[in-house]
Amino acid sequence: MIYLDNSATTNPKPQEVKNAVSRAMNYYSFNSGRGGYKESVNTSNMIFSCRESLSQMFGFSPENIAFTQNCTTALNYAIKGIVKSGDHIIISNLEHNAVARPVNALFEKGIIEYDLAEFSFDKEEIINNFKKLIKPNTKLIVCMHASNVFGCVFPIREIGKLAHDNGIIFVVDAAQSAGVLDIDAKRDNIDILCAPGHKGLYAPMGTGFITLGENIKLDTIIEGGTGSESMNLAQPDNMPERLESGTLNNVGISGLLAGTRFVNAKGISNIYKHENRLMQYVYKELSKNQNVTLYTPSFNDFLLAPILSFNYKDYPSEKTASLLTEKNIATRAGFHCSKLAHTAFGTQNRGTVRISPSVFTKYSECENFINILKKL
Repeated sequence: MIYLDNSATTNPKPQEVKNAVSRAMNYYSFNSGRGGYKESVNTSNMIFSCRESLSQMFGFSPENIAFTQNCTTALNYAIKGIVKSGDHIIISNLEHNAVARPVNALFEKGIIEYDLAEFSFDKEEIINNFKKLIKPNTKLIVCMHASNVFGCVFPIREIGKLAHDNGIIFVVDAAQSAGVLDIDAKRDNIDILCAPGHKGLYAPMGTGFITLGENIKLDTIIEGGTGSESMNLAQPDNMPERLESGTLNNVGISGLLAGTRFVNAKGISNIYKHENRLMQYVYKELSKNQNVTLYTPSFNDFLLAPILSFNYKDYPSEKTASLLTEKNIATRAGFHCSKLAHTAFGTQNRGTVRISPSVFTKYSECENFINILKKL
């Protein structure tokens, strides 16, 4: 199979990750922070090592990194843990439903109001589009780093500065950029970063995390046992326990630790260069095919995450993907859990076919994809 659906989840996983997951079933199937015996302590040490690895990659303190089931859970914690009745939120008009639905749900309940800042291929225009929406009661700006549909990259550093200049908390959805694009919390003015493990960090599904700046405190969405302050019925104030009720996914965290080490060993810049070169080639060849409709500028002309959406002839996107599946090529068709992005790009009627490589994708696989598409 030629697998080009890596922005959904990376496949294959590195052997190091597979080994770590297998090993964890034997060595880390113990409750961390709940026992003084060496197996429990060793498990706690492994989990903290993962926090440290993520800390080094993204620039947050290890203690302020909490593990979640996925990026969606992390974003719900961030959004619902910050806003209060009467607050205003600004999100981009390309957001994934992981942001759009929680924000809309709060709006439908009459708790908050929100506005959409339009994306533009002009950086200054993007910044101005956010700026002009700021109100006295704007509490939160939530913005994806890169679009999961079209690969468009937002200038998060500048948007974060705009937020901070106006006393607004800045949340970044790094679902498509963690492990692919360089992220530094301090440099990029990020207060809260949310990301999954199973995409660019090559970890198992069911892993994710939320990272908080030093002065950020969230109201809790879930309360429960944390292994600390057990005689106090109030949820602990300290991180990461405040956001980590119940038993952690030790096996997944072990895989996440191995995945972050794999990415660090490869080098994020090297991974991006490899994937971007592949997408430059694919874009160039698809642009020659009169039956293909492309929606974004060339990867040579604009900073894009290695994600490309297209359509073929007048086919529904699902038909194109189905035909490619018959040729053993895995893509993603439809609306990619993003009503906002498809509405913004005018693809709300048939969606798009999305392709995305990984560090393991070969030039020859992209070449085969291009040649097969010509014959559909």
